[in-house]
Amino acid sequence: MESTTVKVSKETARKLAILQHRMHKATLDETIQTLVARHRKELIEESFGVDRSKLRAFDEGDRGEDRS
Repeated sequence: MESTTVKVSKETARKLAILQHRMHKATLDETIQTLVARHRKELIEESFGVDRSKLRAFDEGDRGEDRS
């Protein structure tokens, strides 16, 4: 795997290390990948999600056809 160096402040590095420990990740890279994936999932759900409070089970009245 290729790697690169990213400059962050000591405070940011400290916070990432704390997150790494709390998330039980082996590396900072895994921690960052998880955070990126979570953020992407949140964006997708926000953009394409539904209003979950308005969901209800289907009933006969929901059919688009005449069943008489």
